[in-house]
Amino acid sequence: MASSPWMDPLRRQARRLQRRWQMLPLLDRWLWAEMLGPLLFGVAAFTAVSLSVGVVFELVRKVAEAGLPLWAAGKVLALRMPGFLVLSFPMATLMATLLAFSRLSGSSELTALRSIGVKTWRMVVPALVMAGLMSVLTFVFNDVIVPSANYAASNTLDNALGRALSAQTGKNVVYSRFGRITPKQPGGDAGEGLTQLFYSKEFKNGEMQGVTLLDFSREDQQQVLTAQTAVWDDDKAMWEFRDGRILNIDAASNFTTSADYTSYYYPFTRAPLDVGMLPSDAAQMTVAQALRAEALLQQAGDQKEARRLRVRIQEKFAFPAICLVFGLIGSSLGVRPNSRTSRSQGFGISVLLIFGYYLMSFIFSSLGIKGTLWPFFAAWMPVFIGLAGGVVLLRQASR
Repeated sequence: MASSPWMDPLRRQARRLQRRWQMLPLLDRWLWAEMLGPLLFGVAAFTAVSLSVGVVFELVRKVAEAGLPLWAAGKVLALRMPGFLVLSFPMATLMATLLAFSRLSGSSELTALRSIGVKTWRMVVPALVMAGLMSVLTFVFNDVIVPSANYAASNTLDNALGRALSAQTGKNVVYSRFGRITPKQPGGDAGEGLTQLFYSKEFKNGEMQGVTLLDFSREDQQQVLTAQTAVWDDDKAMWEFRDGRILNIDAASNFTTSADYTSYYYPFTRAPLDVGMLPSDAAQMTVAQALRAEALLQQAGDQKEARRLRVRIQEKFAFPAICLVFGLIGSSLGVRPNSRTSRSQGFGISVLLIFGYYLMSFIFSSLGIKGTLWPFFAAWMPVFIGLAGGVVLLRQASR
């Protein structure tokens, strides 16, 4: 039977991969095979539990009470699954290493390896390699797949319930700009300070609604613009304020003049539009979007939100490293002589360790948002503490 032309390259590639796999040390291949089953079981188990608690019950309630169509509920469930898969990767890594090494230790297979001179740290190396691969997979999921999937899930749910697209709305948009203030007298120097303060009650369907702009760019005059709506004009690179009033205040005499308008163009940055379009949840942002959002918040003078976002950015890098931490801890616990842990016990131990780790992460994250810790340390201290604990456990198991 003649083979298809497109099948031959696939077969050659498969044979090359098989040869490379067989070139790896037998010990590594054996231990990876032992960990694969518990790893897949852990991913399935933890994803099912977290998805049920986090999404399924809420969707069932919306179907029963709000009339959410079943097709929409199923689509939202599928789109939210990557986010819970990411959460299950570190848990599954801990469970896989703990169960695999505990079973091998309980059956004295690790004792046999020690009798022929294999060091304990060498047994743990395959687990760390697997944990490193899971860390990379977690980062890719968390930065490439999860933000867009969560974004699509929110839009699908809002559309199905008849609400406006969440990506097109933002509440209480505030943006402040600092720069040089024009002095009263030519050649004078008024220094630098706040030049404009832009506020909108809501950004919806491409429009700023309930807009107020305070202009302090001139030392001798302040200006207040109010408008029902404001729209960014790309061609003119200006904001068009619609249906509002402009108020001018003379700084020397406090004399005011005002005028109503139906359309008024004001030269200003489009940054308020970017702020309004930002997702409200950092989980819906990629690293690049989060960095852009942090820069906008910094420019707008919102130091608290900018600091919170800096912590979240560091956590996007620190979170995948949890796989490495749990891989080290799980293998160090399981590689101990005469260690025997059943699947149910491993699940329970994993839940306890995970709860303790996430509690510690929450505490450090809160300290970082408050400003007590630098964002880097707020995100990475749990990782450093976890790695240190894993090294201590490995040293104890090596005695």
